[in-house]
Amino acid sequence: MALTILCVSFTLLLLLGVPVAFSIGLSSLATLLFEGMPLAVGFQQMISGMNPFSFLAIPFFIFAGEIMMYGGIADKIVDFAKSLAGHLRGGLGMSNVLACTLFGGVSGSPVADVSAMGAVLIPQMKKEGYDADYAVNVTTHASLVGALMPTSHNLIIFALAASGKVSIAALILAGIVPAIVLTICNLVAAYTVAVKRGYPAGTFPGWSVVGYSFAQSLPGLFVVVIIIAGILSGAFTATESASVAVLWALFLATFVYKKLTREQLFKAAAKAVKSTGSVLLLIGISSMFGYLIGLYGVAELTGQMLTSLSSTPWVIFLCVNIILFVLGTFLDMAATILICTPIFLPICQQMGMSTEQFGIVMLINCALGLNTPPVGTTQFIGCTIGEVSVGTVMKTIWPFYGGLIAALMMVTYVPAFSMWLPNLILK
Repeated sequence: MALTILCVSFTLLLLLGVPVAFSIGLSSLATLLFEGMPLAVGFQQMISGMNPFSFLAIPFFIFAGEIMMYGGIADKIVDFAKSLAGHLRGGLGMSNVLACTLFGGVSGSPVADVSAMGAVLIPQMKKEGYDADYAVNVTTHASLVGALMPTSHNLIIFALAASGKVSIAALILAGIVPAIVLTICNLVAAYTVAVKRGYPAGTFPGWSVVGYSFAQSLPGLFVVVIIIAGILSGAFTATESASVAVLWALFLATFVYKKLTREQLFKAAAKAVKSTGSVLLLIGISSMFGYLIGLYGVAELTGQMLTSLSSTPWVIFLCVNIILFVLGTFLDMAATILICTPIFLPICQQMGMSTEQFGIVMLINCALGLNTPPVGTTQFIGCTIGEVSVGTVMKTIWPFYGGLIAALMMVTYVPAFSMWLPNLILK
Protein backbone atom coordinates (compact mmCIF):
# COMPACT_ATOMS: atom_id res chain seq x y z
CA MET A 1 0.00 0.00 0.00
CA ALA A 2 2.82 2.39 0.84
CA LEU A 3 4.46 1.74 -2.55
CA THR A 4 1.12 2.40 -4.24
CA ILE A 5 0.80 5.72 -2.41
CA LEU A 6 4.35 6.65 -3.44
CA CYS A 7 3.84 5.89 -7.16
CA VAL A 8 0.26 7.11 -7.53
CA SER A 9 0.77 10.39 -5.68
CA PHE A 10 3.95 11.07 -7.69
CA THR A 11 2.14 10.43 -10.99
CA LEU A 12 -0.89 12.52 -10.03
CA LEU A 13 1.25 15.46 -8.96
CA LEU A 14 3.13 15.34 -12.27
CA LEU A 15 -0.14 15.25 -14.22
CA LEU A 16 -1.39 18.24 -12.23
CA GLY A 17 1.64 20.22 -13.38
CA VAL A 18 3.49 20.31 -10.06
CA PRO A 19 7.25 20.81 -10.64
CA VAL A 20 9.21 17.56 -10.68
CA ALA A 21 11.24 18.26 -7.53
CA PHE A 22 8.12 19.05 -5.50
CA SER A 23 6.26 16.05 -6.95
CA ILE A 24 9.06 13.75 -5.81
CA GLY A 25 9.30 15.40 -2.38
CA LEU A 26 5.58 15.52 -1.62
CA SER A 27 4.97 11.94 -2.67
CA SER A 28 7.90 10.81 -0.50
CA LEU A 29 6.63 12.76 2.52
CA ALA A 30 3.13 11.36 2.03
CA THR A 31 4.56 7.83 2.07
CA LEU A 32 6.59 8.52 5.22
CA LEU A 33 3.48 9.87 6.96
CA PHE A 34 1.46 6.81 5.91
CA GLU A 35 4.14 4.53 7.32
CA GLY A 36 4.26 6.50 10.56
CA MET A 37 7.98 7.16 10.10
CA PRO A 38 9.51 10.40 11.42
CA LEU A 39 9.80 13.06 8.71
CA ALA A 40 13.34 13.61 9.96
CA VAL A 41 14.25 10.36 8.18
CA GLY A 42 13.38 11.93 4.85
CA PHE A 43 15.32 15.10 5.54
CA GLN A 44 18.34 13.08 6.70
CA GLN A 45 18.27 11.27 3.37
CA MET A 46 18.10 14.60 1.54
CA ILE A 47 21.12 15.99 3.37
CA SER A 48 23.17 12.84 2.93
CA GLY A 49 22.22 12.76 -0.76
CA MET A 50 23.62 16.25 -1.34
CA ASN A 51 26.65 15.79 0.92
CA PRO A 52 29.18 13.70 -1.09
CA PHE A 53 32.41 15.57 -1.78
CA SER A 54 32.30 14.49 -5.44
CA PHE A 55 29.23 16.67 -5.98
CA LEU A 56 31.51 19.72 -5.82
CA ALA A 57 32.26 18.90 -9.46
CA ILE A 58 28.70 19.87 -10.41
CA PRO A 59 28.82 23.62 -9.62
CA PHE A 60 32.33 23.87 -11.06
CA PHE A 61 31.40 22.22 -14.38
CA ILE A 62 28.25 24.36 -14.61
CA PHE A 63 30.21 27.54 -13.86
CA ALA A 64 32.89 26.65 -16.42
CA GLY A 65 30.21 26.20 -19.08
CA GLU A 66 28.62 29.56 -18.26
CA ILE A 67 31.98 31.34 -18.44
CA MET A 68 32.68 29.80 -21.83
CA MET A 69 29.26 30.87 -23.06
CA TYR A 70 29.84 34.50 -22.05
CA GLY A 71 33.57 34.61 -22.73
CA GLY A 72 33.66 34.56 -26.54
CA ILE A 73 34.65 30.91 -26.85
CA ALA A 74 31.39 30.06 -28.62
CA ASP A 75 32.09 32.58 -31.41
CA LYS A 76 35.48 31.02 -32.22
CA ILE A 77 33.95 27.53 -32.32
CA VAL A 78 31.21 28.73 -34.70
CA ASP A 79 33.82 30.27 -37.02
CA PHE A 80 35.80 27.02 -37.11
CA ALA A 81 32.71 24.89 -37.78
CA LYS A 82 31.56 27.19 -40.61
CA SER A 83 34.98 27.13 -42.27
CA LEU A 84 35.03 23.33 -42.09
CA ALA A 85 31.50 22.46 -43.27
CA GLY A 86 29.97 25.65 -44.65
CA HIS A 87 30.67 24.70 -48.27
CA LEU A 88 28.52 21.54 -48.14
CA ARG A 89 24.87 21.34 -49.19
CA GLY A 90 22.97 22.92 -46.32
CA GLY A 91 26.36 24.05 -45.06
CA LEU A 92 25.06 26.27 -42.31
CA GLY A 93 23.11 23.35 -40.88
CA MET A 94 26.18 21.09 -41.02
CA SER A 95 28.22 23.84 -39.39
CA ASN A 96 25.57 24.10 -36.70
CA VAL A 97 25.91 20.39 -35.89
CA LEU A 98 29.69 20.64 -35.60
CA ALA A 99 29.56 23.86 -33.59
CA CYS A 100 27.02 22.45 -31.12
CA THR A 101 29.06 19.27 -30.72
CA LEU A 102 32.30 21.16 -30.12
CA PHE A 103 30.73 23.62 -27.71
CA GLY A 104 28.98 20.75 -25.95
CA GLY A 105 32.46 19.34 -25.38
CA VAL A 106 33.56 22.42 -23.46
CA SER A 107 30.27 23.21 -21.70
CA GLY A 108 29.02 19.69 -20.97
CA SER A 109 25.43 20.93 -20.91
CA PRO A 110 22.80 20.50 -23.65
CA VAL A 111 20.82 23.43 -22.22
CA ALA A 112 23.84 25.77 -22.22
CA ASP A 113 24.76 24.48 -25.68
CA VAL A 114 21.40 25.23 -27.29
CA SER A 115 21.26 28.61 -25.51
CA ALA A 116 24.69 29.70 -26.73
CA MET A 117 24.77 28.16 -30.20
CA GLY A 118 21.08 28.73 -30.84
CA ALA A 119 21.32 32.44 -30.07
CA VAL A 120 24.08 32.76 -32.70
CA LEU A 121 23.13 30.25 -35.40
CA ILE A 122 19.33 29.97 -35.48
CA PRO A 123 18.75 33.67 -36.41
CA GLN A 124 21.65 33.45 -38.87
CA MET A 125 20.20 30.35 -40.54
CA LYS A 126 16.78 32.00 -40.86
CA LYS A 127 18.41 35.08 -42.38
CA GLU A 128 20.19 32.87 -44.95
CA GLY A 129 16.87 31.34 -46.05
CA TYR A 130 16.73 28.18 -43.93
CA ASP A 131 13.35 27.22 -42.49
CA ALA A 132 12.91 27.93 -38.79
CA ASP A 133 11.92 24.33 -37.97
CA TYR A 134 15.08 23.02 -39.63
CA ALA A 135 17.30 25.49 -37.78
CA VAL A 136 15.72 24.57 -34.44
CA ASN A 137 15.84 20.80 -35.03
CA VAL A 138 19.48 20.88 -36.07
CA THR A 139 20.48 22.94 -33.04
CA THR A 140 18.48 21.12 -30.39
CA HIS A 141 19.50 17.63 -31.51
CA ALA A 142 23.18 18.48 -31.94
CA SER A 143 23.26 20.06 -28.47
CA LEU A 144 22.24 16.75 -26.85
CA VAL A 145 25.74 15.38 -27.49
CA GLY A 146 26.98 17.61 -24.66
CA ALA A 147 25.45 15.19 -22.13
CA LEU A 148 28.11 12.59 -23.04
CA MET A 149 31.13 14.89 -23.02
CA PRO A 150 33.86 14.77 -20.32
CA THR A 151 32.71 18.12 -18.94
CA SER A 152 29.14 16.85 -18.35
CA HIS A 153 28.10 17.03 -14.70
CA ASN A 154 25.52 14.32 -15.45
CA LEU A 155 28.38 11.82 -15.70
CA ILE A 156 29.24 12.67 -12.09
CA ILE A 157 25.61 12.26 -11.03
CA PHE A 158 25.40 8.84 -12.66
CA ALA A 159 28.68 7.68 -11.12
CA LEU A 160 27.33 8.50 -7.65
CA ALA A 161 23.89 7.04 -8.41
CA ALA A 162 25.68 3.80 -9.33
CA SER A 163 26.95 3.66 -5.72
CA GLY A 164 30.63 3.64 -6.62
CA LYS A 165 30.32 0.69 -9.03
CA VAL A 166 31.89 2.66 -11.88
CA SER A 167 35.15 4.49 -12.45
CA ILE A 168 34.80 8.16 -13.44
CA ALA A 169 37.70 7.75 -15.87
CA ALA A 170 36.08 4.72 -17.50
CA LEU A 171 32.73 6.50 -17.73
CA ILE A 172 34.27 9.58 -19.35
CA LEU A 173 36.07 7.43 -21.92
CA ALA A 174 32.93 5.37 -22.55
CA GLY A 175 31.05 8.47 -23.70
CA ILE A 176 33.51 9.64 -26.36
CA VAL A 177 32.80 7.15 -29.17
CA PRO A 178 28.98 7.30 -28.64
CA ALA A 179 29.26 11.11 -28.82
CA ILE A 180 30.97 10.76 -32.20
CA VAL A 181 28.27 8.31 -33.34
CA LEU A 182 25.53 10.76 -32.30
CA THR A 183 27.30 13.57 -34.17
CA ILE A 184 27.56 11.48 -37.36
CA CYS A 185 23.85 10.64 -37.14
CA ASN A 186 23.03 14.34 -36.72
CA LEU A 187 25.20 15.24 -39.72
CA VAL A 188 23.49 12.61 -41.90
CA ALA A 189 20.03 13.82 -40.85
CA ALA A 190 20.94 17.48 -41.40
CA TYR A 191 22.41 16.76 -44.84
CA THR A 192 19.50 14.54 -45.92
CA VAL A 193 16.89 17.15 -45.03
CA ALA A 194 19.00 19.91 -46.63
CA VAL A 195 19.18 18.01 -49.92
CA LYS A 196 15.44 17.26 -49.83
CA ARG A 197 14.59 20.93 -49.29
CA GLY A 198 17.13 22.20 -51.79
CA TYR A 199 19.20 24.33 -49.43
CA PRO A 200 22.25 25.87 -51.12
CA ALA A 201 25.92 24.98 -50.76
CA GLY A 202 28.50 27.58 -49.80
CA THR A 203 32.05 28.20 -50.99
CA PHE A 204 35.05 26.50 -49.43
CA PRO A 205 37.23 29.26 -47.92
CA GLY A 206 40.50 27.34 -48.23
CA TRP A 207 42.57 25.29 -45.84
CA SER A 208 44.45 28.34 -44.60
CA VAL A 209 41.18 29.80 -43.27
CA VAL A 210 40.25 26.44 -41.74
CA GLY A 211 43.64 26.23 -40.04
CA TYR A 212 43.44 29.79 -38.73
CA SER A 213 39.93 29.35 -37.33
CA PHE A 214 40.96 26.04 -35.77
CA ALA A 215 43.92 27.73 -34.07
CA GLN A 216 41.55 30.42 -32.75
CA SER A 217 39.16 27.83 -31.30
CA LEU A 218 41.81 25.40 -30.05
CA PRO A 219 42.40 27.00 -26.62
CA GLY A 220 38.70 26.64 -25.79
CA LEU A 221 38.54 23.05 -27.04
CA PHE A 222 41.68 22.19 -25.08
CA VAL A 223 39.67 22.01 -21.85
CA VAL A 224 38.49 18.53 -22.88
CA VAL A 225 42.10 17.38 -23.29
CA ILE A 226 43.04 18.84 -19.91
CA ILE A 227 40.22 17.00 -18.13
CA ILE A 228 40.81 13.61 -19.79
CA ALA A 229 44.60 13.75 -19.50
CA GLY A 230 44.49 15.01 -15.92
CA ILE A 231 42.13 12.27 -14.71
CA LEU A 232 43.84 9.43 -16.59
CA SER A 233 47.29 10.50 -15.45
CA GLY A 234 46.18 10.83 -11.85
CA ALA A 235 47.17 14.50 -11.73
CA PHE A 236 43.76 15.35 -10.31
CA THR A 237 40.42 13.77 -9.52
CA ALA A 238 37.15 14.34 -11.38
CA THR A 239 36.16 16.93 -8.78
CA GLU A 240 39.48 18.72 -9.08
CA SER A 241 39.24 18.58 -12.89
CA ALA A 242 36.06 20.65 -12.70
CA SER A 243 37.84 23.39 -10.76
CA VAL A 244 40.69 23.26 -13.29
CA ALA A 245 38.10 23.73 -16.05
CA VAL A 246 36.83 26.87 -14.30
CA LEU A 247 40.36 28.31 -13.99
CA TRP A 248 41.10 27.54 -17.65
CA ALA A 249 37.82 29.11 -18.78
CA LEU A 250 38.49 32.24 -16.71
CA PHE A 251 42.01 32.50 -18.14
CA LEU A 252 40.82 32.17 -21.73
CA ALA A 253 37.84 34.49 -21.43
CA THR A 254 39.85 37.17 -19.60
CA PHE A 255 43.35 37.09 -21.11
CA VAL A 256 43.12 35.24 -24.45
CA TYR A 257 39.76 36.17 -25.97
CA LYS A 258 39.30 39.22 -23.69
CA LYS A 259 35.52 39.10 -23.96
CA LEU A 260 34.53 38.51 -20.33
CA THR A 261 33.53 41.73 -18.57
CA ARG A 262 32.84 41.99 -14.86
CA GLU A 263 29.11 42.26 -15.55
CA GLN A 264 29.18 39.10 -17.68
CA LEU A 265 31.16 37.27 -14.98
CA PHE A 266 28.46 38.15 -12.44
CA LYS A 267 25.76 36.94 -14.87
CA ALA A 268 27.64 33.67 -15.40
CA ALA A 269 28.04 33.21 -11.64
CA ALA A 270 24.35 33.96 -11.02
CA LYS A 271 23.20 31.47 -13.66
CA ALA A 272 25.60 28.84 -12.32
CA VAL A 273 24.30 29.33 -8.78
CA LYS A 274 20.70 29.05 -9.96
CA SER A 275 21.40 25.91 -12.00
CA THR A 276 23.41 24.34 -9.18
CA GLY A 277 20.61 25.01 -6.70
CA SER A 278 18.07 23.35 -8.98
CA VAL A 279 20.27 20.30 -9.57
CA LEU A 280 21.18 19.84 -5.89
CA LEU A 281 17.55 20.22 -4.84
CA LEU A 282 16.63 17.44 -7.26
CA ILE A 283 19.53 15.33 -6.02
CA GLY A 284 18.53 15.72 -2.38
CA ILE A 285 14.84 15.03 -2.92
CA SER A 286 15.59 12.16 -5.29
CA SER A 287 17.77 10.63 -2.56
CA MET A 288 14.74 10.56 -0.26
CA PHE A 289 12.68 9.00 -3.06
CA GLY A 290 15.46 6.51 -3.78
CA TYR A 291 15.58 5.51 -0.10
CA LEU A 292 11.91 4.54 -0.26
CA ILE A 293 12.41 2.71 -3.56
CA GLY A 294 15.16 0.65 -1.95
CA LEU A 295 13.10 0.11 1.18
CA TYR A 296 10.21 -1.41 -0.78
CA GLY A 297 12.40 -3.47 -3.12
CA VAL A 298 11.29 -1.74 -6.32
CA ALA A 299 14.40 -2.91 -8.18
CA GLU A 300 13.65 -6.54 -7.37
CA LEU A 301 9.97 -6.17 -8.29
CA THR A 302 10.84 -4.48 -11.58
CA GLY A 303 13.40 -7.17 -12.36
CA GLN A 304 10.84 -9.90 -11.72
CA MET A 305 8.30 -8.13 -13.93
CA LEU A 306 10.73 -7.75 -16.83
CA THR A 307 12.09 -11.29 -16.60
CA SER A 308 8.51 -12.59 -16.56
CA LEU A 309 8.05 -10.93 -19.95
CA SER A 310 11.22 -12.41 -21.41
CA SER A 311 14.57 -13.86 -20.43
CA THR A 312 16.23 -12.67 -23.65
CA PRO A 313 18.72 -9.85 -23.00
CA TRP A 314 17.90 -7.82 -26.13
CA VAL A 315 14.20 -7.76 -25.20
CA ILE A 316 14.99 -6.65 -21.65
CA PHE A 317 17.30 -3.91 -22.96
CA LEU A 318 14.57 -2.72 -25.34
CA CYS A 319 12.03 -2.58 -22.49
CA VAL A 320 14.48 -0.66 -20.29
CA ASN A 321 15.12 1.82 -23.12
CA ILE A 322 11.41 2.40 -23.62
CA ILE A 323 10.83 2.98 -19.90
CA LEU A 324 13.81 5.33 -19.59
CA PHE A 325 12.72 7.25 -22.68
CA VAL A 326 9.16 7.70 -21.41
CA LEU A 327 10.32 8.78 -17.96
CA GLY A 328 12.87 11.13 -19.55
CA THR A 329 10.09 13.03 -21.29
CA PHE A 330 8.54 13.91 -17.92
CA LEU A 331 11.47 14.13 -15.52
CA ASP A 332 14.55 16.29 -15.34
CA MET A 333 17.77 14.57 -16.39
CA ALA A 334 19.24 14.46 -12.88
CA ALA A 335 16.02 13.11 -11.39
CA THR A 336 15.77 10.34 -14.01
CA ILE A 337 19.36 9.27 -13.39
CA LEU A 338 19.02 9.24 -9.61
CA ILE A 339 15.67 7.43 -9.52
CA CYS A 340 16.17 4.91 -12.33
CA THR A 341 19.81 3.88 -11.90
CA PRO A 342 19.26 1.84 -8.69
CA ILE A 343 16.27 0.14 -10.34
CA PHE A 344 17.55 -0.76 -13.80
CA LEU A 345 21.32 -1.03 -13.38
CA PRO A 346 21.17 -4.38 -11.49
CA ILE A 347 18.75 -5.77 -14.09
CA CYS A 348 20.98 -4.83 -17.03
CA GLN A 349 24.10 -6.09 -15.23
CA GLN A 350 22.44 -9.48 -14.78
CA MET A 351 21.84 -9.52 -18.53
CA GLY A 352 25.50 -8.85 -19.29
CA MET A 353 25.59 -5.07 -19.75
CA SER A 354 28.51 -3.29 -18.07
CA THR A 355 27.95 -0.35 -15.72
CA GLU A 356 29.70 2.06 -18.11
CA GLN A 357 27.61 0.96 -21.08
CA PHE A 358 24.41 1.29 -19.06
CA GLY A 359 25.47 4.77 -17.98
CA ILE A 360 25.85 5.93 -21.57
CA VAL A 361 22.53 4.33 -22.55
CA MET A 362 20.90 6.12 -19.61
CA LEU A 363 22.39 9.49 -20.60
CA ILE A 364 21.32 9.18 -24.24
CA ASN A 365 17.75 8.37 -23.18
CA CYS A 366 17.73 11.31 -20.77
CA ALA A 367 19.12 13.58 -23.49
CA LEU A 368 16.34 12.52 -25.86
CA GLY A 369 13.87 13.44 -23.12
CA LEU A 370 15.28 16.97 -23.10
CA ASN A 371 14.07 17.32 -26.67
CA THR A 372 10.64 15.73 -26.21
CA PRO A 373 7.47 17.41 -24.88
CA PRO A 374 5.90 17.83 -22.36
CA VAL A 375 9.13 18.88 -20.58
CA GLY A 376 11.54 19.16 -23.54
CA THR A 377 13.80 21.87 -22.09
CA THR A 378 16.18 22.17 -25.05
CA GLN A 379 13.35 22.11 -27.56
CA PHE A 380 11.44 24.89 -25.82
CA ILE A 381 14.59 27.03 -25.68
CA GLY A 382 15.27 26.40 -29.37
CA CYS A 383 11.67 27.19 -30.37
CA THR A 384 11.76 30.40 -28.35
CA ILE A 385 14.95 31.53 -30.08
CA GLY A 386 13.66 30.49 -33.50
CA GLU A 387 10.23 32.08 -32.90
CA VAL A 388 8.45 28.93 -34.02
CA SER A 389 5.88 26.74 -32.28
CA VAL A 390 6.73 23.35 -30.79
CA GLY A 391 3.97 21.79 -32.92
CA THR A 392 5.60 23.03 -36.14
CA VAL A 393 8.99 21.67 -35.10
CA MET A 394 7.55 18.30 -34.06
CA LYS A 395 6.09 17.77 -37.55
CA THR A 396 9.57 17.68 -39.10
CA ILE A 397 11.58 16.25 -36.20
CA TRP A 398 11.57 12.62 -37.37
CA PRO A 399 14.76 12.43 -39.49
CA PHE A 400 16.76 13.90 -36.60
CA TYR A 401 14.96 11.84 -33.98
CA GLY A 402 15.37 8.70 -36.07
CA GLY A 403 19.11 9.29 -36.29
CA LEU A 404 19.47 9.55 -32.52
CA ILE A 405 17.28 6.48 -31.94
CA ALA A 406 19.53 4.57 -34.35
CA ALA A 407 22.58 5.73 -32.38
CA LEU A 408 20.91 4.65 -29.13
CA MET A 409 20.25 1.18 -30.53
CA MET A 410 23.86 0.84 -31.67
CA VAL A 411 25.20 1.82 -28.25
CA THR A 412 22.70 -0.51 -26.53
CA TYR A 413 23.36 -3.64 -28.58
CA VAL A 414 27.02 -3.20 -29.56
CA PRO A 415 29.09 -2.90 -26.35
CA ALA A 416 32.22 -1.98 -28.31
CA PHE A 417 30.84 1.51 -29.04
CA SER A 418 31.06 2.43 -25.36
CA MET A 419 33.61 -0.08 -24.02
CA TRP A 420 36.32 -0.16 -26.69
CA LEU A 421 38.07 3.03 -25.55
CA PRO A 422 37.97 2.30 -21.77
CA ASN A 423 39.26 -1.23 -22.40
CA LEU A 424 41.99 0.05 -24.70
CA ILE A 425 43.31 2.75 -22.37
CA LEU A 426 42.54 1.51 -18.86
CA LYS A 427 43.09 -2.24 -19.28
